[in-house]
Amino acid sequence: MSKNAASNGKKKNTAIHLFAGGVAGFSEAMTCHPLDTIKVRLQLRGERVVKPPASVAGQALNAAAAEIAKPKRQNFISVGVQIVQKEGFLSLYKGLGAVVSGIVPKMAIRFSSFEYFKEKLAGKDGQSGAMGNFIAGLAAGTTEAVLVVTPMDVIKIRLQAQRHSMSDPLDVPKYRNAAHCAYVMIREEGMGSLYKGVALTALRQATNQAANFTVYQFLKKKMHEVQPNAGDTLPAYQHMVMGFISGACGPLFNAPIDTIKTRIQKNPSTEKGYVRFMKITKGIITNEGWAAFYKGLTPRVLRVAPGQAITFMVYERVYKWMVALKEGRAIDLAAADA
Repeated sequence: MSKNAASNGKKKNTAIHLFAGGVAGFSEAMTCHPLDTIKVRLQLRGERVVKPPASVAGQALNAAAAEIAKPKRQNFISVGVQIVQKEGFLSLYKGLGAVVSGIVPKMAIRFSSFEYFKEKLAGKDGQSGAMGNFIAGLAAGTTEAVLVVTPMDVIKIRLQAQRHSMSDPLDVPKYRNAAHCAYVMIREEGMGSLYKGVALTALRQATNQAANFTVYQFLKKKMHEVQPNAGDTLPAYQHMVMGFISGACGPLFNAPIDTIKTRIQKNPSTEKGYVRFMKITKGIITNEGWAAFYKGLTPRVLRVAPGQAITFMVYERVYKWMVALKEGRAIDLAAADA
């Protein structure tokens, strides 16, 4: 068995795993959240409710009004500049509280559940293979979506969708912060409102993590093969490159899911999930065209790919440091007892 295989067979300490995942997630959120805010604004552009007119003349008038009201095409840079100019720089961090409060449990669940499912799917040699990594990633993504990501996403999107200036104290929004948003939503819409779009969120997270972990584990294995003397942990920049590549894979093929999910979670609704899903999907196709499903793809890739680069790099380094610290302390205690 190779050194890398042996390393992969070691059971990881849960407490160190939790700490390393939390640090990695916090670092990723603080660095990349502005791009997520821009992505949400792009996905919400062009959303409108069209009431059926009573006559042919009404239809023509409605079409003309819709064409006039149609927003001008913007890219993620112009949207970001517009947010800063109208609402202040800190507006790029709307919803950050909801993200940060869920980062530690999300990352802990993501990595620990992936390792758990991967171990269960491993063969007699202790290796799970590409298919095992893919299935473990699907399961890990679904687990984190149900337990943490869905309510965190709903609150984040509600906060990000508010168009108010954070530099004007008189401009008071409906939701003041993440905790207040959760309180208002539960009071006005019920606890279930925090789980709007849970099926789509689970599908998005499952496909994201399946692609993410499969590609990352494959690249990591190959890098260890060409660098047999690298030890358990590769150089930091290599973890960043591998994380960037693996992180970009998910958003490229599940962008429509993310756009529909964002629309569902933005506003209160008493409609059943499937009805709302079909209504929003048809509305996007009819009013905005198929390309609208890919709104916000650029900032999403630029948000997720660097985010995963930071997450994997920080996680690997912090975990290595914590294990070394623990082993060094164990040696010191053993020497003291002797």
